[in-house]
Amino acid sequence: MGIAPGAGLPSSRISDLVLLDAVELSWLIRRREVSCAEVMRTYLDHIDRFNPLVNAIVSRADDEKLLEQAAKRDEELARGEYKGWMHGFPIAVKDLADAEGFPTSKGSPILAGQTADDDEIAVRRMRDAGAIVIGKTNVPEFGLGSHTFNRVFGTTVNPFDPSRSAGGSSGGAAAALSLRMLPVADGSDFMGSLRNPAAFCHVLGLRPSFGRVPKPGFLSEPSVAGPMARTVRDLAMLLSTMAGPDPRAPLGVEQDPAVFAEPLEHRVDGLRIGWLGDFGGYLPTEPGVLAVCASALGTFEEIGCVVEPVERELPVEQAWETFLLWRHWMTGQTLHELHADESTRASLKPEAVFEVEGYLRMGVREIAAALTGRDEWHAHVAALFDDYDFLVAPTAQIFPFDAALRWPSEVGGRTMDTYHRWMETVAPWTLSGHPVINLPAGFGAADLPMGVQLIGPNHGELDLLRLAHAYERASDWVHRVLPPPLR
Repeated sequence: MGIAPGAGLPSSRISDLVLLDAVELSWLIRRREVSCAEVMRTYLDHIDRFNPLVNAIVSRADDEKLLEQAAKRDEELARGEYKGWMHGFPIAVKDLADAEGFPTSKGSPILAGQTADDDEIAVRRMRDAGAIVIGKTNVPEFGLGSHTFNRVFGTTVNPFDPSRSAGGSSGGAAAALSLRMLPVADGSDFMGSLRNPAAFCHVLGLRPSFGRVPKPGFLSEPSVAGPMARTVRDLAMLLSTMAGPDPRAPLGVEQDPAVFAEPLEHRVDGLRIGWLGDFGGYLPTEPGVLAVCASALGTFEEIGCVVEPVERELPVEQAWETFLLWRHWMTGQTLHELHADESTRASLKPEAVFEVEGYLRMGVREIAAALTGRDEWHAHVAALFDDYDFLVAPTAQIFPFDAALRWPSEVGGRTMDTYHRWMETVAPWTLSGHPVINLPAGFGAADLPMGVQLIGPNHGELDLLRLAHAYERASDWVHRVLPPPLR
């Protein structure tokens, strides 16, 4: 549907280095067939050319300093010192995460320019694997809303149509990946921030299970960090770097993350997949969305899976109400001091005020309802895996929308009552904690991308990646269709 297979073959004016998959680039660097300095210079030149089209990468470091770091990586290789599979990779860290020496603005005028003194756990692990941080990727203010715009850096737009949204909150990361300005990217996901922008920008994003990528604290809050990439193999490799136990994270998963660096080829014939669609008409969708997603179901059938519609009724409206409580609780807890201070309250965008005001209305009963509601919803989803090996759902309810909007106020003829109701399709899996991958599904009538969520059992990332890999080998959407500026 939409763009024909074979459309978007790379133009000769685009460097082969940026068109390589991350694993391929890593192999060339390790064999010293290409230098880290050449990789850095090529990527910086490519970013200079294409970033102005979408505004994805912000807070760029000085080019000469970056080239000096790349030269040091080459010197390390010459001495036989190989740091890891990301040796010499340029990366830009999502602007909600701390990267030492770079500002963590979070898209907020209140925090603009404040420099981080240390790396977050996942960022440090990428550096330890050899990556060089070149800047940050743009986000909505405080990561709120799946549309990347803010008053510090402006709007990140879609590589397939610059009049449309790139999604969010990992919108800068998704747009940068799509235009080959980064080999891989980190992201995070409270509601759908690793999935929605990946669908809008025609790349992959994995929301891991709770604890897979370690995070300090004793509460499994909905926000998790995870990898974004253009191939499943690259996604798995980045997960192998970001994941793994850490003494600062008491709820971390103990499994050795090296399993994700193993070959992903695996038999998938006979696997049972449950198609959730719009939950029997509960979710409004833009015309064409479900048709594109249904075409992806055909790909799963082609590789031998059995796809069936999920007939079981699920309390999805109750799950949404529970999600709202968690969103108020966690976001309001973070922002309430800025809201209480009159000097900073006026600088908070309305969506942030909405969350804080919801938090301030919460009491013991609401917190208890958030906890019990989440347990109940998890039980419903866990029961589905008694019947199915995996689940599939649309990643978004609409195609990439007008970037001039704050958020879509209407979908499928229905009014959206909150700034994030239009992306309700991702919320159930945030709430349940199951791992989810966005997979490109194709294009609508306006040649705009759409994706599907492939949902796996709790802590079942490896099997999820194996099935996603088989799907990718059969469809190969990301390689077959490049964004228009790269054609």
